Order: sequence, then structure tokens, then C-alpha cells
Amino acid sequence: MGPSGPGSGWPLAGTLLVAVAASMVAGGEDCLWYVDRNGSWHPGFDCEYYTFCCGTCHQRYCCRDPLRLLTERQQRHCLAF
Repeated sequence: MGPSGPGSGWPLAGTLLVAVAASMVAGGEDCLWYVDRNGSWHPGFDCEYYTFCCGTCHQRYCCRDPLRLLTERQQRHCLAF
């Protein structure tokens, strides 16, 4: 079969391309203030270029892994609940 046949790497390549594009668009995404599981308040902080806010509602850090991305919209949703 040709390059688009079964078993080709195209689906994986497409997924990787989307992940890289998402990380570039979200580069510099900041971490907003949050309250951890112990009830302690943590101030917001900026992430460097090509990194973005990652983690959960109760623990945040800067990273480059688009699968761990926590957008500012998701962070605001955490604050609402």
C-alpha cells in the first residue's frame, strides 16, 4: 500500500503536529492564582516563552508538555468551583 495505507504513521504525525501547534499558540500562558488542597493561597506567575501553565486546579507549574496544558479558561473554571 501507499503512504496513506493502514499502518502508516500519518495519524500519529497528525496528532504530533496538533500538539506542537497547540504548544506554540499557548506559549507564554500564565498561571493564575489558586488555592491548593490545604487551603493555602498561591499567587499567579508568568511562564517563560514556549512554556505554559500545567497541572491541576490545586497545583500549577510551567511546562512544555501540551498534554498537561491548563489554559487560563480552565483555571478560571477552577476558581468558580
